[in-house]
Amino acid sequence: MKIFDAHCDVLYKLFMDPTLEFANSPGLQVNLERLKASNTKVQLFAIYVPESVHPDLKFEAALRMADLFYEKVLTPHPQIRLVKDREDIDQLAEDEIGAVLTLEGCDAIGQDLLKLRTLLRLGVRSVGLTWNYGNYVADGALEERGAGLSRFGRQVVQLLNDTGTVCDVSHLSEQGFWDVMESAEHVFASHSNCYSLCRHQRNLKDNQINALIDRDSVIGVTFVPEFLSGKKESASINDVIRHLDHICSLGGENHVGFGSDFDGIEFTVGNLEGNEQYDNLWNELQKYYSDIQVRKFLHKNMASRIPVLSR
Repeated sequence: MKIFDAHCDVLYKLFMDPTLEFANSPGLQVNLERLKASNTKVQLFAIYVPESVHPDLKFEAALRMADLFYEKVLTPHPQIRLVKDREDIDQLAEDEIGAVLTLEGCDAIGQDLLKLRTLLRLGVRSVGLTWNYGNYVADGALEERGAGLSRFGRQVVQLLNDTGTVCDVSHLSEQGFWDVMESAEHVFASHSNCYSLCRHQRNLKDNQINALIDRDSVIGVTFVPEFLSGKKESASINDVIRHLDHICSLGGENHVGFGSDFDGIEFTVGNLEGNEQYDNLWNELQKYYSDIQVRKFLHKNMASRIPVLSR
């Protein structure tokens, strides 16, 4: 069983603690040892610059994380290969793992499109416009103002369109989501759950899920307990399956996968505490779904429907 995980924050962890090693550090929920144990075939690696970084230093921090991606993830481990499109996935050897570089939040670029172009040239293939709060591009899901795309934000989306880069709608305000759906050519939600099951601002409402399904896109159910059960510190694999099942009930059997948010979460789902425990999710999914469906959820839907990876 192959795994495709649409979001992790291991680059943030490596940035914050230079003593960690991607090969096998137990302080990482995603490392090479765990990826091999779970038979992960494709992993998306986010550049996430924390709010604690001074605004004047955020772009430098993003560059450092991109450098960590190449120097600590790719270069020392030749079995991990850079992935930029569907052809790269198809060409992965049996023992190779594909790695996709993404950007979580445009805080690092300020109001400068050159900075975004630079990150795209370094290999970023997916861009989330915000983290939880507002920036020059748009408002995030927790920003009380709830504004959509700014004038600069529309320029950012146009650049993503021009470069064939996917726009990740996870973390956006609701108005920002709808603005992106109107203006972006390539969209997906890397790590979001269902608002109708758990009323958290980070989750997607049914009409948003339907809009993504209508665009033949994909939604990554995430393993953040608070977005699954409403409890900050606890959730179960059955909670994960509830959210997946709800998306399927809306017609999303071919439009749902997983974006764990490993290394971006302090509290974890029971028996899903690191990438190597995807087997536990697989075992539970088999109780409710056919083998073909489980393969869709764990790999095929993401691999075939993230637009920039499908060309």
